[in-house]
Amino acid sequence: MHSLLLPDPEPAEQRFTIISVDDHLVEPPAMFEGRLPAALQSRAPKVIVDDRGFEVWEFEGRRFTQVGMNAVAGRQQSMRNLEPTRFADMRRGCWDIEARIGDMDLNGVWASLNFPSMITGFCGRVFAEIDDRELGLATTRAWNDWMHDEWWGPHPDRIIPMGITYLADPELAAAEIRRNAARGFVAVTLPERPHRLGLPSLFTGYWDPIIEACVETDTVIALHVGSSGGYESPEAAPALQLGATMFGQLSLAACAEWLWSGYPLRYPTLKIAMSEGGIGWVAMLLDRLDNLVDRSGYGLGWETRPAEVLQRNFWFCTLDDPSTITTRHRIGVENIMFETDYPHGDGTWPHTQQLVAEVYGHLPVDELRAILCENAARVFRHPLPPVVLPAS
Repeated sequence: MHSLLLPDPEPAEQRFTIISVDDHLVEPPAMFEGRLPAALQSRAPKVIVDDRGFEVWEFEGRRFTQVGMNAVAGRQQSMRNLEPTRFADMRRGCWDIEARIGDMDLNGVWASLNFPSMITGFCGRVFAEIDDRELGLATTRAWNDWMHDEWWGPHPDRIIPMGITYLADPELAAAEIRRNAARGFVAVTLPERPHRLGLPSLFTGYWDPIIEACVETDTVIALHVGSSGGYESPEAAPALQLGATMFGQLSLAACAEWLWSGYPLRYPTLKIAMSEGGIGWVAMLLDRLDNLVDRSGYGLGWETRPAEVLQRNFWFCTLDDPSTITTRHRIGVENIMFETDYPHGDGTWPHTQQLVAEVYGHLPVDELRAILCENAARVFRHPLPPVVLPAS
């Protein structure tokens, strides 16, 4: 094993059944091989070694210098602040499904929803940004085919199938969502604030076909913090530290925009999951929404109160939030899901079972089971194991 990485930990004591709704995969070097039409295959994204000896993704004249952005699980503590520059710098579980299942077992995680990494831009935006639309769509479809064949297919009980879609054309995007849903996908990751990527905003009608496809197929929209770029840091500010501190603010802004887009009001069955933003801001948002209606009168006159729409259509994901878990009843216990963020620096691998015991162990068993696995199983239509812990 590479010197940056620690030996495998001892398996965690299994006290809780956990479904993590926010983990990440690192696209392996061979992901796109043989998956594009023959006329386009030579232009597929590929991993090369640059003049510094770093492994980088290369696609349509652009290079992405972090092959596994923040994939630091299992590293020595002194090395956790360095971005990996080679696949050897990462645990094999970052990109190899069998090793991933092994790491989930070590951590006591039953099932996992996996977001893309660097070459997709978390939500497929890289493939939508290129000029050649045929190539962009083919690359998007190739990513989804790999997810279906190589990541979810071997372990359908352990991996929740989530795809990307082609953001540059809403009709093609809707068709890709339907194609994926027909073969078992239950989620799609979209940019949390698309206007920040130069795409039309949520308020323009551009996204209508995409939303309609998600509603029709019961596909969950997963919005990951940073999928539309990070926090806008002032000049000379410590960007990494400030950006990581403001994750919750990013998620709050995105959630408010998706709510007021009207899509959740128009489509009562639309499901939106806010990933990696925590829950500390949610009760405040609910209070603010009630104030807009009851005090200031700034509401839009919806037949259903905005706060009720939020609680009906949105789910919020937490790593721990030890101080604000006390607001869970205001948020709705049924609206909170759990995440481990493997293999990122914020992640709790391999100590997730211990963290749950320390931070959430005092919760009633029915609430604990809901937050840790049952809500996710319901939202993402994913099977639970035969025995769910702790026993009710």
